[in-house]
Amino acid sequence: MFAALFAAAEAWLRERGRDRALGPFNLSINEEVGLLVEGHETPPMVLMGHDPAFTGRRIEDLGYAKAKDIFAYLADTTHDLPDRVLERVRRGLPEGVAVRELDMARYDQEVRELTTILNDAWADNWGFTPTTEAETAQLAKALKPLIDKRLTWFAEIDGETAGFIVFLPNLNEAIRDLKGRLLPFGWAKLLWRLKVKGLKTARVPLMGVRRKFARTPRGVLLPFLLMDAGASAARKLGYQRAELSWILEDNRPMNHILQAAGAQVYKTYRIYEKALA
Repeated sequence: MFAALFAAAEAWLRERGRDRALGPFNLSINEEVGLLVEGHETPPMVLMGHDPAFTGRRIEDLGYAKAKDIFAYLADTTHDLPDRVLERVRRGLPEGVAVRELDMARYDQEVRELTTILNDAWADNWGFTPTTEAETAQLAKALKPLIDKRLTWFAEIDGETAGFIVFLPNLNEAIRDLKGRLLPFGWAKLLWRLKVKGLKTARVPLMGVRRKFARTPRGVLLPFLLMDAGASAARKLGYQRAELSWILEDNRPMNHILQAAGAQVYKTYRIYEKALA
């Protein structure tokens, strides 16, 4: 089955003049990407893939090799940031810097601004493709049921939106034992867990700072200010852990930021490639 599926995909690519297969991607690198190769012992969080441990070996047997690894970090939101980071964050906001929650009254405009920052901040990343207006509209629609304004934060510098972070409640935690069924009683369990019991885990799928600010004294501080604001809000709401994903293995600035904030890699996803003769 593996061989037949990949052979069909490779034939489709060759017919269109392509000389390389690269993936897995769910339509683009802006959606679900990569095959889980480390971290199978923990369940996937919202909008994350999960693959049998043997899958990577089967793909490699077909001539595919690693193109890039991407990491998922796990952070403990029940504790503050490490002291060395917290000291900088709690000195007070630098002049001209503001941190605020998402404004739901301006939701569509906020998502457009978020996408603009995302396209700018990630432009130099490996495999990057800009998010289009249509994708932005779909993103706004898809995320709205999950968005909690208390867990989505923007940073501004001199009145200009300069960065953001989004924490999503881990819906997978609430539906894990429902076996895909909301009837007859699944819907009641889901609502009780979301509205009464509350969730303990969240995921940060999106974070970015405009490049023109990223290397400035004030801009360097923004990721830590945003993570602190989001984690503090999550802690008050009962969240205990947050996943930050995906992070390219060679994205040194972001890996350094997350490690400095006390997060640790706990899952690795792999993007494979193969030359097509």
